[in-house]
Amino acid sequence: MSSPQKNPPRAASPAGRPERFRSQRIEHFTESVIREMTRLAVKHGAVNLAQGFPDFAAPEVLLDAAKKALSDGHNQYTITWGAKPFRDAIAAKYERTYGLSVDPEREVTVCCGSTEGMIASMLAVANPGDEIVIFEPYYENYGPDSLLCGARRRYVTLHAPDWSFDPAELRAAFNARTKAIIVNTPNNPTGKVFSLAELQCIAELCQEFDTLAITDEIYEHILYDGAVHVPVMTLPGMRDRTILVNSMSKTYSVTGWRVGWVVAAPDLTDSIRKVHDFLTVGAAAPLQHAGILALSFPDSYYQSLSAEYRTKRDHLLEVLTDAGLRPYTPAGAYYVMTRFDGMGQKSDTEFSRHLIENIGVAAVPGSSFFEHREKGAALIRFCFCKKAETLDRARALLNRLKC
Repeated sequence: MSSPQKNPPRAASPAGRPERFRSQRIEHFTESVIREMTRLAVKHGAVNLAQGFPDFAAPEVLLDAAKKALSDGHNQYTITWGAKPFRDAIAAKYERTYGLSVDPEREVTVCCGSTEGMIASMLAVANPGDEIVIFEPYYENYGPDSLLCGARRRYVTLHAPDWSFDPAELRAAFNARTKAIIVNTPNNPTGKVFSLAELQCIAELCQEFDTLAITDEIYEHILYDGAVHVPVMTLPGMRDRTILVNSMSKTYSVTGWRVGWVVAAPDLTDSIRKVHDFLTVGAAAPLQHAGILALSFPDSYYQSLSAEYRTKRDHLLEVLTDAGLRPYTPAGAYYVMTRFDGMGQKSDTEFSRHLIENIGVAAVPGSSFFEHREKGAALIRFCFCKKAETLDRARALLNRLKC
């Protein structure tokens, strides 16, 4: 009888794991800096003005609708691309709000938030070697999303104080390999709302170079000072070459629900649905049913939303200015890009850590929103989707910067 075989040697520890076990796709990006700042805020007990989630409750009627959906038994899989009543509600809202006719059967895909909507869309249309045009500063997911689908990134700068782009620079970024441009309006992190003229410029280039526009419109209803949101999909020639990504998260203060959607022409939707199916199968069924109510809210809800956020914006602008910082006034969304010149810190990362560890307020280093990180070295981003008491607490803490 042969002797028992000895146990094989234990695998190497993660620190010593061979390179062959690490995907090359992830070599050129790090974990989310925004989420890292939240973890540091929790660790140090700091006021979190870094990550963009409200610290106040969603509308009570929406929470009641979610409870009812659970009790009514909507707890199993829906159709992969979304419960039909929810897709119908999405289509009805676009018709009502923008006069945009959408086929809920062939042009709507419900996803696990706009985050999945973006990566599913990019994986569905981009091939290795394709190029994606991205405005910088940009929401940090766009760079890794491009890398994960093997595309090359071409960056075009948004210039402060109004975060405008140079049309010549934008044109130079387009070529025969350009597959898509990502347009986030209202914009995170700058709060820029792209004007109709700017969107028309983008649309003309998309048509000239046979390129798609992938639009992140998650802040569509958070607007100030007369700014108007124009979906790129509504512009002449763009109906069938736009992929529109959106979510319930920001408009209805339910960032943890992870219910979003993608609207696109039927052929693009077919591809997006294939990717979505194998990424997540489907979004939470009861929360989709609750979303039907949210999407039926009257116009007065959105008007109140903007008015409430304008009050919070003006509050934070005053707080930051009084503390000796130099904020840029956003026209939409709920973030303030801010210069911290003269504060004696060497970099945005060092200053952000100083704020968390020594002042007690969390913000996001500006360089995390740039491919060319030096462009954000004098910037940090604050969010103001917080209760008035939270912003008042931040004021008391940030005033210590003047000491």
